[in-house]
Amino acid sequence: MPLELITLRCLQDNYAYLLHGDGGTVLVDAPEALPILTELEARGLSLDMILLTHHHDDHIQAVGELVARTGARVIGAARDAHRLPPLDQQVEPGETIEILGESVSVIDAAGHTIGHIAFHFTQSAFAFTADSLMALGCGRLFEGSPEMMWQSLSRLNALPGDTLICSGHDYCAANGAFALSVDPDNADLKARIKAVAASSQPCAPASLALERATNPFLRVEALRPALGMHYARDAEVFARLRRMKDNF
Repeated sequence: MPLELITLRCLQDNYAYLLHGDGGTVLVDAPEALPILTELEARGLSLDMILLTHHHDDHIQAVGELVARTGARVIGAARDAHRLPPLDQQVEPGETIEILGESVSVIDAAGHTIGHIAFHFTQSAFAFTADSLMALGCGRLFEGSPEMMWQSLSRLNALPGDTLICSGHDYCAANGAFALSVDPDNADLKARIKAVAASSQPCAPASLALERATNPFLRVEALRPALGMHYARDAEVFARLRRMKDNF
């Protein structure tokens, strides 16, 4: 049975994700307990596991309550275990684990934070990227360098185009406005911004193919001439775009 993906709005602009299949139910990130518990109860589901992408409070602060209420096991990055809630299983980038009967690749997504990881469900083609690769953007560099984030984005961009990118926030309006400011002739981008504005549905997940066509942080080659950076390395072009977004 294919895994069912449920996108939940939490806090002001966070997303959390439930995955359900024959093997149980898994949560990716835990921003807020109430909407998660409400959804579980409405569907008659028990929570078996919580996957954590990084240590920021708006992704982990509900873990304690959820574990107390459900007994769910918690999986997160070994390199960030010292600042995550207690982990039942520690994982490393490059490792493959089995969840809900699927192979799940743990991907190094450092940049937003040093310990950030992403989870790629290879069979279902879901990638939980949280605050690394985001809908129409990427996370701010709180701890890592531009080079580090560019390497992370490149790893994620190497996934198949039909992969659904499940990012951690609804920043689509602001990200779209910035994207349009640096890529004003992009018809795909204009169409996506229009569709997002007209919809009441979450703007994530979105396919990696759509991100490649519209996300400026994956379009450094196309945007290099407009930035006057014809001979710059990709990471340098990315760094310029990230600084521009920070000041937008």
